Amino acid sequence: MNSSDYIKNAIKTESVDFNAIENRLSQKGMIRLLHAGMGLSTEAGEFLDSLKKHIFYGKPLDKINLAEELGDLFWYCAIVADELGVEFEQIMERNIEKLKARYGDRFNEERAEKRDLKLERDILEKQKIQ
Repeated sequence: MNSSDYIKNAIKTESVDFNAIENRLSQKGMIRLLHAGMGLSTEAGEFLDSLKKHIFYGKPLDKINLAEELGDLFWYCAIVADELGVEFEQIMERNIEKLKARYGDRFNEERAEKRDLKLERDILEKQKIQ
C-alpha cells in the first residue's frame, strides 16, 4: 500500500459531522474539559521529557522541575474536578476502592490481567458527578 492509498482509506473513518462537533464544542463545560485535557497532556509530556533527559541523556534528575510539573498537572485536574462538580477526596476514595477491588491488598499480576470491569464500573458509578 502506498501513502496516498493509506490516506484515502484512513480518512474514511474520520468523524466529519462538523455541525454536531461544533455544537458540542460550543458548550462552556466542554471547552473547559478540552482545555484541561490539552493541559494535562502537555504537562505530562513535560514531566516525561524531564525523565527522558535524565535517563537517556545523563542529565541530573531535576526533582524541582518534576514537582513543578506535578503542580501544573494538579492545576488542570482542579479545572476538571470543578467542571465535573467533584472534590479530590471523592476521586481519591473511589480510586482506592477500585484498586482494592482490582488487586486486593497489594498489586498482583494475575489480578491485573483478569480485572472485573463491571465491579470497577459499579464502584466508580457511586461517585456523584454533575
